[in-house]
Amino acid sequence: MPDQKIADAIMRVMEVAFDPVYGEAWNRSQLLGALVMPDTRFVLVDDTGNLAPHDLDRVTGFALLRRVVDEEELLLIAVAPESRGKGLGGRLLDRAVETSRDLRCSKIFLEMRDDNPARHLYHAHGFKPVGLRRDYYSGRDGKRRNAITFMRIINAS
Repeated sequence: MPDQKIADAIMRVMEVAFDPVYGEAWNRSQLLGALVMPDTRFVLVDDTGNLAPHDLDRVTGFALLRRVVDEEELLLIAVAPESRGKGLGGRLLDRAVETSRDLRCSKIFLEMRDDNPARHLYHAHGFKPVGLRRDYYSGRDGKRRNAITFMRIINAS
């Protein structure tokens, strides 16, 4: 059973970080379901960019990842709006890649809607687009949006 305090910290960020128009935020049940799955892990940061803060009340960003064999998928990444612009998203991505490398993963993937401004962050951290799913996402605004899959090679085989 995942630590409820960790789930609380992630949910506090989740609830404010994702625009409800896009329906990207997970609910608590989805989060808890992911956290109990084998090879699912998280990275937490506080407002100063410190990793895995001991004070979970100070968490302002998280990344949630899942490993399958020798590849990882970045399931979610978020920084609370009041903490954006401080490099915390980049810190989370760097740590995710670093720990994926430590786990001997060869690649890390992520998927996002094509109009997500975070694509610049992913490009800046070495992720390249490798796939497109047309009209994959359906927002509460009634618009259909493409999904873009990004990949970064971590350890060359």
